[in-house]
Amino acid sequence: MRILLIEDEIQLSEALKQILVKNKYSVDAVFDGEDGLIYALTDVYDVIILDIMLPKLNGLDVLKEIRKKDISTPVILLTAKGSIEDKIIGLDSGADDYLPKPFSPDELLARLRAVTRRNGEFVNENILKFSDINLNLATYEMIVYDNSLTLTLKEFEILKYFMQRPKIVVSKDDLITKLWGFESEVEHNNIEVYISFLRKKLSHLNSNVKITTIRRVGYRLEE
Repeated sequence: MRILLIEDEIQLSEALKQILVKNKYSVDAVFDGEDGLIYALTDVYDVIILDIMLPKLNGLDVLKEIRKKDISTPVILLTAKGSIEDKIIGLDSGADDYLPKPFSPDELLARLRAVTRRNGEFVNENILKFSDINLNLATYEMIVYDNSLTLTLKEFEILKYFMQRPKIVVSKDDLITKLWGFESEVEHNNIEVYISFLRKKLSHLNSNVKITTIRRVGYRLEE
């Protein structure tokens, strides 16, 4: 899962990034509102953690611009302001959750799990479901009825990305940016190899789910 962290307090940002990476999240960290907006508008993130008091562009203005562009990425606001009025303003601006400073790392992780559960159909906290596939987020197992296979890390990340966007066309560039980062040197043929592996594993498990190629556009997960 890829997270955009927009926080201008460098020490806090580094501490949060370390905690998130330790918990198997991929994190891009930026330190002002202008850069945060540029990154957010790429729409490649699963969650945005956004501080309100930012240099160059206020966090609430960043949030409003994101929503104006119809980007529905869940946003957790971080702020030293904890009044009811401040919370209402943040939520009315398009935030999905609101976390006053100081907060415990465990609370942030719980809030992350809560907002990401809304993006896919979760059977429980560790299972993502689409059609006859159950994807175990803790063990990387792809389960179809009574049969299962353990996926490699990138196979798991690609399938999870598809399952959180069922029936939506995903380009190879989207996958590369999302899973390897903006500056990655991964090429399209690397994606083709992983898609081939996943197709073989879906077939081996006799799943009804297919990864369909949309010519010159990308791929789509279909029943």
